[in-house]
Amino acid sequence: MSDYGHDLVFGSFVTPSAGNPDRTVGVAVLAEQVGLDLVTFQDHPYQPAFLDTWTLLSFVAARTSRVHLAANVTNLPLRPPAVLARSVASLDLLSGGRVGLGLGAGAFWDAIEAMGGRRLTPAQGVRALEEAIEVIRQLWDVETRGGVRVDGEFYRVVGAKRGPAPAHAAPIWLGAYKPRMLQLTGRRADGWLPSLGYLQPGDLARGNAIIDDAAQQAGRSPQDVRRLLNISGQFSAVGRGPLDGPAEQWAEELAELALEEGVGTFILGSDDPDDLRRFAGEVAPAVRELVAAERDRGAAAAGTPAQPERMPAQPEPERMPAQPEPVAAPPVRASRATATGGAFAVVPTPDDGVRRSEQEVWDESTRPTGPVPDPERTYTPQEQATGAHLVQIHDGLRAELAQIHDLIEQVAAGEIDAGAARSHINTMTMRQNRWTLGVYCESYCRIVTTHHTIEDQSFFPRLRARDPRLGPVVDRLEQEHHVIHDVLEGVDRALVAYVGSPDGLAELRAAVDLLTDALLSHLSYEERELVEPLARLGIA
Repeated sequence: MSDYGHDLVFGSFVTPSAGNPDRTVGVAVLAEQVGLDLVTFQDHPYQPAFLDTWTLLSFVAARTSRVHLAANVTNLPLRPPAVLARSVASLDLLSGGRVGLGLGAGAFWDAIEAMGGRRLTPAQGVRALEEAIEVIRQLWDVETRGGVRVDGEFYRVVGAKRGPAPAHAAPIWLGAYKPRMLQLTGRRADGWLPSLGYLQPGDLARGNAIIDDAAQQAGRSPQDVRRLLNISGQFSAVGRGPLDGPAEQWAEELAELALEEGVGTFILGSDDPDDLRRFAGEVAPAVRELVAAERDRGAAAAGTPAQPERMPAQPEPERMPAQPEPVAAPPVRASRATATGGAFAVVPTPDDGVRRSEQEVWDESTRPTGPVPDPERTYTPQEQATGAHLVQIHDGLRAELAQIHDLIEQVAAGEIDAGAARSHINTMTMRQNRWTLGVYCESYCRIVTTHHTIEDQSFFPRLRARDPRLGPVVDRLEQEHHVIHDVLEGVDRALVAYVGSPDGLAELRAAVDLLTDALLSHLSYEERELVEPLARLGIA
């Protein structure tokens, strides 16, 4: 079992098709809009049906603002490393620190040779790749005096001036499968990037072992090497095999790969917009939640707080400008997950009583309450953290809900992507604004539904079994999940009306107001009744 504790990252592997360039770029832009962290393209310069990867990366970087970009992986035999280093650094500077460098030793040697590249044996390819990494790292190292000097078997650089340096510590990920490449990954690289379809059972574990051993021999920590994985599959209503089934099945399988095989980045190979929306809106949040819960459980058992390592190249998501009166921002608490033992100090989020809609979806006065906590009981730091975990998850939903309200107001004012909007006529701007809002709301609805599904299928049965006195509360929470599902369906209907009619904004506002009332009330009720039992019963 190898969980390296890396922050989870989710990306897309888009075909760089030259047949419909607008669609290729559109799929990449969509990946950012639905909330993915990374967009990658394969690099086969000898393939005339593909756009040139580095030209495409530059174009997509100019059309996006948050998502990270990389070749998956760069064809080194046709990309001289000294020039490649400056290409990566330049694009990283221009994009605000959003570029990674995937590297491969080369394949399809007939095609490479036809394009003027040198045919190498597998052993030569590994040696050439190591020399290339040295060239690239020296060119990026602007703090060292003197020129770059690498007198290699395949690459010679004799005094080239250093720089420019990338805007951030641009990671180097290697596409590796064989032992020599895996050893090089452990010695010199920042990440291992294989494709699941090329791996046999046990290959991930064997590869991790080789990388870990090589890293330690080089004086590095195994955690210095991020584990990335290209994946593909089918979304369907019924499970029919690995990564062939509903989003819940995908989430469970990817969470297992994260916890058992150490995978920290999942890159979906698909050009289908619906696949990307489901991957970002349903699978990714569910995987994060499952992995966080398991890490919290492991940390509690070990007596230490779970603190996943952050991915250095991953910036905080860009936030929409705040409105004068935030709708659903989490309130300031006297205490969150306290690090000390003693009396229970986690404060549930209170219901402020503010209602935006005249419609009521349930009678709040009929909500049952659970057992009164024992005032004499004390709680360990790990129990306090377990109780706070539900609040932290809910805070994420509250923050996302506030962003939906921000988006609606910005759409109404025509202010989304203001810089890009100025370059289009008003009609095109409104189309783009409305489509962006629709994607965001749709993704959020799926996140809420997935969160409730996990609670219904995992947390609630365990709570009911461990403390039967919580049965009425759990029953009511499950009933409210069904009501919220109906409210989310209303948001979907309002989105359809909004896209189809310029007068649909009022209906969409009303639907989101009702969702706000129901969801915030429900989250506060759930925290009030469950944060202490979760801590007391040790349920993560």
